[in-house]
Amino acid sequence: MSEDRKNYTIRDEIKDYWSLRAETFDQSVGHEIFTETERNAWYQLITKHVGKGHGRKALDLASGTGVISHLLFDLDFKTTGLDWSETMLAKATEKSIARNSDIQFILGDAENTMQPLASFDLITMRHLVWTLVDPKAAMKHWFDLLRPTGKLLIVDGNFKHVSWQRQLIKWIEKTYSMFQKVDKHGRTTEILETHNRILEQVYFNEGLTANAIVEMLTNLGFENIIVQTDLSAIHKAQAKGLGWFKYLDRSVQHRFAISATKP
Repeated sequence: MSEDRKNYTIRDEIKDYWSLRAETFDQSVGHEIFTETERNAWYQLITKHVGKGHGRKALDLASGTGVISHLLFDLDFKTTGLDWSETMLAKATEKSIARNSDIQFILGDAENTMQPLASFDLITMRHLVWTLVDPKAAMKHWFDLLRPTGKLLIVDGNFKHVSWQRQLIKWIEKTYSMFQKVDKHGRTTEILETHNRILEQVYFNEGLTANAIVEMLTNLGFENIIVQTDLSAIHKAQAKGLGWFKYLDRSVQHRFAISATKP
């Protein structure tokens, strides 16, 4: 084994995985937003938990191509997007220029951002927590990054657990669909195998639940923790682009939004 490969960690693999996904990331429903109905559903979710920006400083972690960052910008947050994939950041910057936004996109690790402590009013993330190697340390870092009364907003889900409902949906879909080498997220078989290999090694390798996050946030001192498990407005808006089977599958997954406040 080469020295470079021996020093190649799960964190390196996660970074490379998202860099490989960057080129086709915005082509997938559930990543980019394709309708005003879905965009409005996201606005409603964000404002329900954290209100409008009014110039408050927001840090969007694992910002990818900047989808959530732009929602925050639209809601009048002074937004910084942070991602450790240069490829994702390049896509996000292109999008920001095209949309004439003043979002600052920076390279960094969501688990240790190197940003000034107590400097943000809001920290957001979508589909980040399931990838964390050390979530307790990461959440402690996020707590320290927030100003007093600052808010944390997590959007994530349990992508490991397959309930009997999901098993049935997948069986029916397989029965009526031809096998494809590229799935509906634009992932090749190789990338999909990498995704599954990562999923086996992260902290939440048995699946991520809202209860697990709430427990960690509570132990760190976060208050006013609100869990929203009904994301149907967003899923319904995505339905046409997802296709019937994917929409059904998403509807029965354990997906959630969690907000919490630093005292």
